[in-house]
Amino acid sequence: MYHSSTQRKFWTFQSEEHLLDLRQTANHDFITNHRHRCKNEDTTFFLSEPEERLICRHYEHLLRDLCRNFEPPMPNSVMATGCAYLKRFYLHNSVMDHHPNYIMLTCLYLACKIEEFNVSIVQFCCNIKDNPSRAAEVILTLELLVMQALNFHLTVHNPYRPLEGFLIDLKTRYSSLRNPDQLRQGADEFLHRCIATDACLLFSPSQVSLAALVTSASKLGINIDSYVTDTLLGPENRSGLRDTVNTIKRMKCLVKNIEPLNPEIIKRLEKKLDICRNQELNPDSEVYKKKLQDMLDDEEENVFMKHNKEAEIMRQKEEDLLLNI
Repeated sequence: MYHSSTQRKFWTFQSEEHLLDLRQTANHDFITNHRHRCKNEDTTFFLSEPEERLICRHYEHLLRDLCRNFEPPMPNSVMATGCAYLKRFYLHNSVMDHHPNYIMLTCLYLACKIEEFNVSIVQFCCNIKDNPSRAAEVILTLELLVMQALNFHLTVHNPYRPLEGFLIDLKTRYSSLRNPDQLRQGADEFLHRCIATDACLLFSPSQVSLAALVTSASKLGINIDSYVTDTLLGPENRSGLRDTVNTIKRMKCLVKNIEPLNPEIIKRLEKKLDICRNQELNPDSEVYKKKLQDMLDDEEENVFMKHNKEAEIMRQKEEDLLLNI
């Protein structure tokens, strides 16, 4: 299914450099469109691309933390899909246009629907400490915006199902390992750390789950190389083996090099974001509320004019009918 999916065609990229180019473009476009707001062309008024990425990583962490403490307990697949949506959204959008706070919540609520984790908006927002009623209102407002930003490509193939497949395959076709389930905990830990990286934008779900399995086995001092080389790939597929080994190394490197977030830096960047963000897209700003009210007023005026026009047409028809009697 993955190989014919929109995930593979539109949301799996060749390199980290490609992801960086997309994020830099989104950052550059925002600064270009809003340069008039800063004095003396001082572009340090805005967030740089690395600063935006730190903000995104912070909100990805908050999303995972919300999932861990969610009631009722939330499946890992929902968390992974929500994180994937958030990463995809900010490939083409700047945090200065759309603050991650509500976008994060909207991505997670949308993931609940797509992964068939049935919670109402009221149940969902009961897990949000700050002003849950306001959060519900904004989430429902932003839902269409997020889906449009994702090009309505909402199906996400996560590595959890392939991991189960590999464990079953180990039990049935690899008798050298007596208890494959002992690899589960380490594999789950690796997958959880992978969610904090861009792995879902760079690798297929089966590649991620295989890397998790190999890493877990290595930590336990278990060698499953023969399973990968002989059972999975076959002795003839030497080029495939080389690619698989390189892919696993890349993923291990990604997970190993996750830099811890500095709370003081995040706090400083949050303050900077509050100043430089686009207030026209801030649901809590007076500018946004006025713009929304103007749109509603225009809509009411259009409805009123349409009603008057229809009434006038009806009156004219009645007059014409009377004249013909």
